[in-house]
Amino acid sequence: MKEYWGSLASILGVLAFCQSLLHVLFPPELRFATLKLFNRVFNMFTSYCYFDITEIDGVNTNELYNAVQLYLSSCVTISGSRLSLTRALNSSAITFGLTNNDTIFDTFNGVTVLWEHIVTQRQAQTFSWRPLPDEKRGFTLRIKKKDKSLILDSYLDYIMEKANDMRRKNEDRLLYTNSRGGSLDSRGHPWESVPFKHPSTFETLAMDPVKKAEIIEDLKDFANGQSFYQKTGRAWKRGYLLYGPPGTGKSSMIAAMANYLGYDIYDLELTEVHHNSELRKLLMKTSSKSIIVIEDIDCSIDLSNRKKGSPNNSSSIGSSYCDPEMRSGPGLSTGDEGGNSITLSGLLNFTDGLWSCCGSERIFVFTTNHIDKLDPALLRSGRMDMHVFMSYCSFPALRILLKNYLGNAESDLDEGVLKELEEVIDKAEMTPADISELLIKNRRNKDRAVIELLEALKNKAEMKLKSGECVREKNLNDVGEEEEEEEQEKRALESPKEGCDYEDSIKKEEEDEEKKIK
Repeated sequence: MKEYWGSLASILGVLAFCQSLLHVLFPPELRFATLKLFNRVFNMFTSYCYFDITEIDGVNTNELYNAVQLYLSSCVTISGSRLSLTRALNSSAITFGLTNNDTIFDTFNGVTVLWEHIVTQRQAQTFSWRPLPDEKRGFTLRIKKKDKSLILDSYLDYIMEKANDMRRKNEDRLLYTNSRGGSLDSRGHPWESVPFKHPSTFETLAMDPVKKAEIIEDLKDFANGQSFYQKTGRAWKRGYLLYGPPGTGKSSMIAAMANYLGYDIYDLELTEVHHNSELRKLLMKTSSKSIIVIEDIDCSIDLSNRKKGSPNNSSSIGSSYCDPEMRSGPGLSTGDEGGNSITLSGLLNFTDGLWSCCGSERIFVFTTNHIDKLDPALLRSGRMDMHVFMSYCSFPALRILLKNYLGNAESDLDEGVLKELEEVIDKAEMTPADISELLIKNRRNKDRAVIELLEALKNKAEMKLKSGECVREKNLNDVGEEEEEEEQEKRALESPKEGCDYEDSIKKEEEDEEKKIK
């Protein structure tokens, strides 16, 4: 045993002597130069190149690392043997990711790349103003040398754009409203926000399918039209005017648009805005990829049609685009204290002026129940590009409501009932809101709901028919009265002439008698 330990000690001594000899013959500088030369020779014969993307670049967080992590989560499938699960703040989605030191292949424009997630323990820190994590995380990208230009010029930009889209879709959308009196919140913003949870979608929206498909296609072209708008020199924005009777689904349409595009909504209350400058500041504080809404614009402030104004109002608000006069909202006084002094010119510049281009990919939506009350300058293309008439409930929209509230398909309903509904729905002129209320009230009894709906539609149609007959009779009576008045006026015009002839004959007889006496 002693001989064994003695021989082992001799061997260790020889190794220590050799190590000391190597340190003397090959100092650290020489060893580093040799390793560098070896790597250079190795890189000359290899067809790959490598790029490291660390989580922390110095003391700042590397946004590219977060983008790559989020992008790769869409490439990882659930069939993987070991995955990491994450859920970001203000997000309702759970994303998958690569675990420590795992690899995944990705393809871009026919080029295959390899991503490796490398996690190592960080060395002990002596002193730092900002403590770093215990683990050092990063991604290593391996690509072929011939594909280097393609990957660096296009692939990384594609990853950043894709990650931003995924982040926006995963985050909860927000509904903003302007603060009362233009006050600022704790962050200095004039908008207050709450999570937007409206469940309306284009699938559940009770609307004519043809018109709905047209709107969806227009929204899709807008969202994917960045290059088109840049090429044509137009601001990347679009305006929609939703008009029609109350209860036809204008607010639901706005919610469906926001859910389809993944945009935030800014609900602008004009009565809380005092000056044009304040309106402009609100616009500047809105973000890109958002929908700016002004509901019931005809009721917010006086923006009536100038052509229908009285002659006395020819110099009032809206008589020209640059008219400095003010339009006051209902119940508000003009003036500097608490008054509303938004001009038509200010609102037009809000939607189509230079300041409307301070952001990109924004949609302006105005709603009104009376389109004829709005000034034509507000309705032209470039401000309100697409006018959408939200009409009374049609038969295709009724089928959507029956499916939404009762779960009924066409095959579940009797053909005779369907035919009766189709015949009476247009005559009744009921709004989707009224029909929805009837279906909600009887949603537990589907057959009863359909029967009551059919009765309500028939009653409404009969009332419409009777009111139409009354209107026609009134019109006929008015025509008869007008004819009688015209006849009376004619007689009145003729009667003075007859009286004059009678008086002239009497005077002539008197003159003849006087002549005889003489």
